[in-house]
Amino acid sequence: MATPQGARGPVESAASAARARQAPSGPQLVLKGARVVLPAGVVDAGQVIVEGTRITGTAQENAHVIDVSDHYVVPGFVDIHNHGGGGASFTSGTVDEVLTGIETHRLHGTTTLVASTVTGDMDFLAQRAGLLSELAEQGDIAGIHFEGPFISPCRKGAHSEELLRHPDPADVRKLIDAARGHAKMVTLATELPGGIDSVRLLAEHGVIAAVGHTDATYEQTVEAIDAGATVATHLFNAMPALGHRAPGPIAALLEDERVTVELINDGTHLHPAALELAFHHAGADRVAFITDAMDAAGFGDGRYMLGPLEVEVQDGVARLVEGGSIAGSTLTLDRAFKRAVTVDRLPVEDAVAALSANPARLLGMSDTIGSLEPGKYADLVVLDADFDVKGVMRRGAWVVEPPVR
Repeated sequence: MATPQGARGPVESAASAARARQAPSGPQLVLKGARVVLPAGVVDAGQVIVEGTRITGTAQENAHVIDVSDHYVVPGFVDIHNHGGGGASFTSGTVDEVLTGIETHRLHGTTTLVASTVTGDMDFLAQRAGLLSELAEQGDIAGIHFEGPFISPCRKGAHSEELLRHPDPADVRKLIDAARGHAKMVTLATELPGGIDSVRLLAEHGVIAAVGHTDATYEQTVEAIDAGATVATHLFNAMPALGHRAPGPIAALLEDERVTVELINDGTHLHPAALELAFHHAGADRVAFITDAMDAAGFGDGRYMLGPLEVEVQDGVARLVEGGSIAGSTLTLDRAFKRAVTVDRLPVEDAVAALSANPARLLGMSDTIGSLEPGKYADLVVLDADFDVKGVMRRGAWVVEPPVR
């Protein structure tokens, strides 16, 4: 969707309008009195100082002070696996619809987002990569995740079987090239023909190879990790169950310190015991909470399309109309955070690591996002004592402005 030099195309105009609504202004800002969650732990009655788009360490005399006592301030959430929201799809929506989906998740605290596609025709996916790469170039998304078509028909989930294909390195390279340097992750069933060679190709190009929608054995998964795979796509889901004689991919992915495991903490995709198992074996520094959200996130029940497949959402649970497979989620990361600390009883610091620091590190962005440290972007979320969102800041500007006291 390129436009002549100097012209305002639909990507530029929509993105510029969104940024204009959030342009930072005014003096230095100090959020004081909160429980601030830092990498070293929780600081009671702490403060976060914002200057322009960044966090700084020294407050000025004329700084604007907001009292956020009895609240938490945590880093902005980072979602590395998200297909849409607000009624909009990242796979098939227009530019304005994609921006609507991004904005929907920002309202729930996700200040950095990787847009995920679903299985489609190769030419169509390449076209979508071109559109999404423009949004990445303008800072609206952090990159692109291709979930499919290189996945197992045995574990396809909500992907069209007719469009699946083996992970031929030439096809994988086609998508990488179409993304113009913004391909962040590709999910593969690495046991399929070409899978290991494709993992090596991705690693050589600095793209995350994720094991998912796979029917691999334990041994095949170990081979993929040794070849360069570093992520487990929504661990436990769309892969063989853990067995005592055939441990399958779950055991291999949990035990290897090189692997970050995605978890969908919505109460539907995982039993609390499975989440506890993942944290116990992987440790809090190797878990990344994701949404795997589809169009209905932040929008409501009804019928939607996920790629070429029709989805029915009832009571917030998305399932294929034909076959009934779970079809992504309607999760937002603020709900994942609240569930983690109130239902799963995780320490707040562990939840922050899974929602911010770990995915930021995985994306190679931990120098600018993922924690509330001087010099990093002022991406933060203000939560009340019940862990509900009361404020969201991205790049030093309020997306959701907290009540002033």
